[in-house]
Amino acid sequence: MICPFCRHDETKVIDSRSSEPTVIRRRRECMKCERRFTTYEKIEQAPIKVIKKDGSRVPFDKEKIRFGLEKACYKRPVSQEQIEALINSVESDIYDDFENEVPGRYIGEKVFNLLREIDQVAFVRFASVYREFKDVNDFVEELGPMLDDRGSLPR
Repeated sequence: MICPFCRHDETKVIDSRSSEPTVIRRRRECMKCERRFTTYEKIEQAPIKVIKKDGSRVPFDKEKIRFGLEKACYKRPVSQEQIEALINSVESDIYDDFENEVPGRYIGEKVFNLLREIDQVAFVRFASVYREFKDVNDFVEELGPMLDDRGSLPR
């Protein structure tokens, strides 16, 4: 590691610790000027491509998931921590189950199923965009199983 102060190429590690699950924080000292600095090492994961409906491929971007979830959860009792946990769960599943490419449908279904457990209103909002509902009948079709489970479907 090159010292950012004197550009000497010999440093020693004084302390190492994890700052996040895939990040290591290292406190270093220059062997020449004896100044200390901090570096962060992050595990580099191979970029995964998302196969979209039209067959095109785009790099996986968890910020797109965050954007959709924040819209669906707007003014709902869903914390930022819950959203973050859902995103991390989906991202982890993608890297565990796929090497180079993941179908966009897989990502949507994962988010869809996890959001259903967190907040049903946010789930319906997300579903309306994800499943491209065209009219009220599409909503009723999606809500039917949820209402049946609760025993409150009007007959």
